[in-house]
Amino acid sequence: MQSLPNRGKQAGHAMLEFALVFTPLMALMMAIIDYSMPVFLRATFVHAVREGVRYGITYRTEAGLSHAESIKRVVQNHAMGFLGGSAGLARIQVKFYSPITFNEVTGPTANASGNILEVSVNDYEWNQIVPIWRSALPVRISAISSDRLETLPRGVVAPAPF
Repeated sequence: MQSLPNRGKQAGHAMLEFALVFTPLMALMMAIIDYSMPVFLRATFVHAVREGVRYGITYRTEAGLSHAESIKRVVQNHAMGFLGGSAGLARIQVKFYSPITFNEVTGPTANASGNILEVSVNDYEWNQIVPIWRSALPVRISAISSDRLETLPRGVVAPAPF
């Protein structure tokens, strides 16, 4: 009968092989997450500002809020928590433009029928998990969407824009 070879000398090889495979595998996983997260955030913010524009062009508002504040709340609700709190609200901008001159319109007639509504998320900073290949500067993410405000029916007054 043959005897089995002595396995005492090979006891540490499995642990060494695990370490040599696990380390690059984890580095690859972190790199995938690092590069995919800004893409995911951008897609989320584009969706959120589009929902804000869809909400805003119909002149809907939440009770006690102005038109622009209501739009900001809708964007914040669709941003999956990434624009939470007052810091998130500060990154959301709502602007109204004249369709004739393309200049920004402010004041009580900013959200008049036919004007252009622009909703944007500006300079959201995403810090990388492992800043190996680049410096430790955060990735800046922005999204923007716009559409023309609908015409209000006769006798209906537009809500306060700001």
